[in-house]
Amino acid sequence: MLKKFSIGFILSVMMLVLAACGGNDNDASTDSGSKKDTSKKDADITIGFSQVTQESPFYISLVEGAKEEAAKLGVELIVIDAQNDIEKQNADVQSLLTKGIDALILNPTNPSAVSPSMKAAKQNDVPVITVDRNTNDQPTAYVGRDNEEMGRLAGEKAVALLGGAGSAKGKIIELQGDAGGTVMMARHAGFHEMIEKEAGIEVIEGPYNDYIRAKAVTSMQDLLQAHPDVDLVYAHNDDMALGALQVLKQANLLDQVSIVGIDGLMEAIKHIEDGQYDATVLNDPITMGKLAVQTAVKIVKGEEVDKYIDGGTALVDSSNAGEYLSDEYEFAVME
Repeated sequence: MLKKFSIGFILSVMMLVLAACGGNDNDASTDSGSKKDTSKKDADITIGFSQVTQESPFYISLVEGAKEEAAKLGVELIVIDAQNDIEKQNADVQSLLTKGIDALILNPTNPSAVSPSMKAAKQNDVPVITVDRNTNDQPTAYVGRDNEEMGRLAGEKAVALLGGAGSAKGKIIELQGDAGGTVMMARHAGFHEMIEKEAGIEVIEGPYNDYIRAKAVTSMQDLLQAHPDVDLVYAHNDDMALGALQVLKQANLLDQVSIVGIDGLMEAIKHIEDGQYDATVLNDPITMGKLAVQTAVKIVKGEEVDKYIDGGTALVDSSNAGEYLSDEYEFAVME
């Protein structure tokens, strides 16, 4: 009896051990599914890119830069246009996550309303790289530029064009980007920081034009009727500023009104050279798109990256426009 009891006891213990081992295997499987495979080769990496809109030349070039870098690195890049619709963007991100992407590049339509996308990415253990615009939810990394500094550079130039610090006078029409956008708010704040130092300057804040030239044309036509005595137009991007240029030209006021924009659009730089445009501030979307893809690949591979990656900026006016002229690029490239 003792012998039979011992054998039965031993068999019971062995079954318990095997069951425990089986349980550990299942736990390990669950854990591995929640962690990123940092051993992936570039060809196995898939990156999703939710772009705010493709109606602006800047955002088209941003995507082109991302595609160029993805092709160079041999990674798959899936780009979806949110069409400036936050509900569509949140649905787009969910679709990308369902495809099993390894990283998400996100140019948010709205910094707070895109929160469902950020939460969904976190739940799926997918790192988020915000580009151009940041979100209220902290991403894994943000690739962009100091838009307040861009606004300050534009503001300094506007003050100089209106008579210089301490004596500047005149009326400015401000063509704004998108309502609630982080880029819009920063470019507005930086500009006003410089302008509000001058008691002789009045700023007329125009409606939001979503960085689109056609919308800026309509806004500028209405604003010019109400403010024919305008001295300078400041637009949150060059595309809108060029819309203002079109309206001022039709009204034969181009010689009387200065124009300052942001982004370094080559069309604007060419107009600086021919004297129809006064200044722009560099933004270089191609390099920004490349940096976003490079950052995404590094994160997927387990490499350390900075939380904020700054692409830099600079003012372009008649003194240096010739240095940036090119027939190859739609936007001036930062050297």
